[in-house]
Amino acid sequence: MPADPVRGRRWADHRRMLEAIAWKYRTCSPWRDLPDELGPFQTAHKRLLRWAVDGTWQRIFAALLTAADAEDDIGWTASVDSTVCRAHQHAAGARRGGDGGRGEPADHAIGRSHRGLSTKIHLASDARARPLALVVTAGQAGDAPAFTTAMAAIRVPRTGPGRPRTRPDTVIADRAYSARAIRSHLRERHIRAVIPQPVDQIRNRLRRGSRGGRPPGFDTEAYKERNAVERCIGRLKQWRGLAMRTDKLAIAYQAALHLAAILIWSRR
Repeated sequence: MPADPVRGRRWADHRRMLEAIAWKYRTCSPWRDLPDELGPFQTAHKRLLRWAVDGTWQRIFAALLTAADAEDDIGWTASVDSTVCRAHQHAAGARRGGDGGRGEPADHAIGRSHRGLSTKIHLASDARARPLALVVTAGQAGDAPAFTTAMAAIRVPRTGPGRPRTRPDTVIADRAYSARAIRSHLRERHIRAVIPQPVDQIRNRLRRGSRGGRPPGFDTEAYKERNAVERCIGRLKQWRGLAMRTDKLAIAYQAALHLAAILIWSRR
């Protein structure tokens, strides 16, 4: 956690602010409804955004992953999937355009689909249903194009010398990720892929005969472990403020996702 500055005003109590932010997203309540015992809502909201911009949430998350990896407590069979979260009407209305140097996407990760305004969470979980990487996009974004972004977000620093670990042993995903580019990406990184083929790809390969090539390898038993990512999504969506987005800024929503992931890993 950030230490008090040598000069200037000291930080408000970190524990109190974390409880305030967690209460807001667990209950999906407006910031102004924050209980008095948790402090001013302006302080909690500013703390959420400030630590999102300077990367504090990601550093805390990475520190927990480092501690878990040092104890060999990370299941490196990663499962990748996505989930769509409805965006409340209060989440719309942020100014379009530049991010002001804060890393905010131009569309604020809010898109319009047949369900209305929505945001999509792309995540990778370990074998024990705990998040390894979290990426947010607009709700209409496809799963396959965001796969490499989600994989690039997996980064577990070492306790000693050496580069951070970025490659799981195995990646399990559903048919939405059965693309040649994804399989080639995993093959180049020496990561085992457990991805079933959709029916149309199978029919196209059979129609081409010998020119269709051999089917990609698929381990049926290993695919049964894909439920880990579904359980991880269920854990995150127990937070009502994550299941329905009310934040105008994507950096605030992703910071809340990191806070939920931090608390999940802290209970291990």
